[in-house]
Amino acid sequence: MQPFGHGRPPRRFVHRRTCVRRSRPCNPLPATGKQSPGGCVVSLPHSFLSFLEAMKNRCTPPKLAPTFFLWSIITSIIAAGAAAGFTAAGGSRAEAAEAWPQWRGPRGDGVSSAADLPISWAEDSGIKWKCPLPPWGASTPAIWDDAVFVTTQADDERLLLLRIDAKKGDIVWTREVGREQTPRAAQLRKAGEERRAQKFHNTHNLATPSPVTDGQLVVCHWGNGLLAAYDFDGNKLWQRNLQEEHGKYTIWWGHGNSPILYGDLVINVCMQDSLADLPGDPSPSYIAAYHKRSGAPAWKVLRPTAATAESCDSYTTPILRVNNKRTEMIVWGGQILDAYDPQTGRKLWELTGLSGNRVIPSPVLYGDMIFAIQGMRQALLAVRPSGDGPRTRDDIVWKFDQGTSDSPSPIVVGEQLFMISNDGVLRCFDPVEGRLLWKERLRGEYRASPIAAAGRLYFVNMKGLTTVVSASRRFDKLTENQLDDEFVASPAVAHGCIYLRGKNALYCIGR
Repeated sequence: MQPFGHGRPPRRFVHRRTCVRRSRPCNPLPATGKQSPGGCVVSLPHSFLSFLEAMKNRCTPPKLAPTFFLWSIITSIIAAGAAAGFTAAGGSRAEAAEAWPQWRGPRGDGVSSAADLPISWAEDSGIKWKCPLPPWGASTPAIWDDAVFVTTQADDERLLLLRIDAKKGDIVWTREVGREQTPRAAQLRKAGEERRAQKFHNTHNLATPSPVTDGQLVVCHWGNGLLAAYDFDGNKLWQRNLQEEHGKYTIWWGHGNSPILYGDLVINVCMQDSLADLPGDPSPSYIAAYHKRSGAPAWKVLRPTAATAESCDSYTTPILRVNNKRTEMIVWGGQILDAYDPQTGRKLWELTGLSGNRVIPSPVLYGDMIFAIQGMRQALLAVRPSGDGPRTRDDIVWKFDQGTSDSPSPIVVGEQLFMISNDGVLRCFDPVEGRLLWKERLRGEYRASPIAAAGRLYFVNMKGLTTVVSASRRFDKLTENQLDDEFVASPAVAHGCIYLRGKNALYCIGR
C-alpha cells in the first residue's frame, strides 16, 4: 500500500557520505536476489527464509568437525536451490517466478525475476483480461499459481476478499470478512483528544493492507484491525480483531501496514501516536505474531519511541534479510530503524534518535546496507548496522535530502538505487557512495511503489499512466502506457504478466 502524501516542503539539500567500507556488495543473482558468496548479506524470499529457519530448528549440526563440514555443504546446496527458484511453502505447487505472495513481491523489494514482461499496452491492446472490482481499495494483489487474491471495501462498508482466476480474470469466490465504514477526517490536522482515534486520508480506506499467501492459505488484514485467514477454497480458518485485543489504533491517517509471513507465523506491525504527551492512557506501538494456521498468539513486543504525536506513525511493512546466518526482520518508523528475530520477537539492534515525521515508504536492502526514507520528504538514509544492541549515527554511511519520496518506496536494481517523489521526479543514485547519477521528471503524481524486471523499471501514476524506463546509469525512457482508471496500489508480477490494481478494475497486462 501507498496511501497518501502530504506535509512540509522539501528541506534544504544535505548530502553526507561516511565511508565505512568502500567495497561494493556482491551482485545479486537474477533469479532470487540472493547475494553471491563472500560474507555479503543475503536477501531471500520470506518463504525460503522460513524453510531455512525450520531446518535450523530441527537439525542442529553435531559437534564433530567432519559432520559439521558436511552440514555446511548441505546448507550451501539448499541456498543454491533458492537461487534456482525453489520456495519453502511452494515445492511442486509454485515456482518463485509464478508467485507474488505479498506486498512488493517475494522479497518485499519490488524486483521480479521475470525475463520478458511487456512494455507497451493500452485499454484496447496488450491486456490479457480486465476484471471489474467492487470499488475500492489500495492493496496490492497476492498471487500464487492460478490464484489472485484482492481485498476491497465495497459500498464504503463491506470488507471483501476475492479470489480471481489468474488465467481468465474471472472471480472464483468472494468472502465478506467484516463490515465497517471508514472513519474520515474533516481536515488534515489533529490536536488534543482528536489524536485518540484514527481518521483516514481520502486516498485510502480500510482495504489498504495487502494480503499475503504461502500457497496454501491467504491472510488478509484491514484498517479496522481485522486479521483473518482463508484456505484457497474460501473456507475461513480463523479471525481476530487486533484493535479489540491491543487497543484502538491512534495512527493519524489510517492503519495501512501489511502483514508478512515467516515460517508458521504471520506478523503484524502497529506504529502509532503514543499519546505520551497527553493526559490519560498511552497508546503504545507494538509488533505481534500469530500462528498462521490457527490464529493463536505466538509473541508480542512493545516498540517504544521518543517521538511524539504524528512522528510516531509509520505505514511501512517489515522486510527480512539473512545476516551472519540469522534472519533479521527490519522495521522502520517512529524515528527508529531496528531489527528483530522474527521467530521470537527478540530485538537484535536499533538505531534511535533519527529525525523526520510519519513514514510511508518501506525500506529496501543492498548488500549489507539498508535504505530508509525519513518521513515527510526528509532525508534518504543509507545505513550499515555494525553490530547488535544500540547503534549510533556512525552507522549512517550517507544521506540525501532533496526532493525525497513521501509515499513510493525506493527500489534497487543492479548497481543503482532509484527513488521517485510524489510529484514525479525520478532520481538514480550510486548506492555505495550516495552520488546522484541523474534525475528526470515523469508525468503525473505518484503513490504506488515501482517494480523492476529484466533491467526495466515500471512507474504507475495516479491517473493510470505507466512509464517504463531502463534501470541504468543514464536516463532512457522506453514507453508510456495509459489506462482509464485511478491507481494507488503498487503493481504485482507473475506468469510473465503485470497485474495493475485500479480503483475499479484489476488489469492483467501480458504478451
